[in-house]
Amino acid sequence: MFAPVQEAQITRAIVRAFAKEFDGLIRSDCLVVGAGPSGLMTARDLARNGRRVLVLEAANYLGGGLWLGGYLFNKLTVRAPAHRLLTELKVPHRQVQRGLYVADAPHLCARLIAAACDAGVKFAQMTEMVDVVVRGGGRVEGLVVNWSPVSALPKRLAHVDPVALEAKVVVDATGHDAAVARLLARRGLMADVPGDGAMWVERGEQAVMDKTGEIHPGLFVTGLAVSAVHGTPRMGPAFGAMLLSGRRCARLVERAYFG
Repeated sequence: MFAPVQEAQITRAIVRAFAKEFDGLIRSDCLVVGAGPSGLMTARDLARNGRRVLVLEAANYLGGGLWLGGYLFNKLTVRAPAHRLLTELKVPHRQVQRGLYVADAPHLCARLIAAACDAGVKFAQMTEMVDVVVRGGGRVEGLVVNWSPVSALPKRLAHVDPVALEAKVVVDATGHDAAVARLLARRGLMADVPGDGAMWVERGEQAVMDKTGEIHPGLFVTGLAVSAVHGTPRMGPAFGAMLLSGRRCARLVERAYFG
């Protein structure tokens, strides 16, 4: 027999648990925008170092394009040395040619989400970044957020004021959109974002690794957002650089703001 519980008690448990957790994250160490592979890896590694990390995701699910893999086939590829992260996350994979490995996309997605949760990362889904908090000196010190469905409502119905979240550092992991960087560019705080170039996997993955880092005081880019900001080639369903970029980003954030 199930324990006797009434509907109102279930609602109260959800509201109280979320409100308590969210209250503790209004000021965090790091805000990561985007719960794709690079954002999840960045968040997980920072949280493992004891940082308070909140990931904002506009969709209702986590993983970005990771869970589906390439095209409509739920397989993904990684090139050496990124396959070591598959081993670290206990994701089965096999070598299909020298230096190229294939794995099940849902398995990696599930393992990476679980690893982030195990490390203490917290998530706010259906949450959209709509502006930045910028104070004296122009440093990014937080984000302005709203429920993502608000943007789909007719303007006459959508006057829902957003709220602000503060953080020591913000990470743009929004992929091709590079949403945080583009917003700063529109405000004249940094150069325009050119968007990524045509696909060239070898050059694209290496460029993402080389250029991961801080692009404005308080703002880092990781994963495909790096390609968008720097105009480097896209890389399609080759996920190695996305994972390794997330790890590199966490290390750079740690060194710059918490070292």
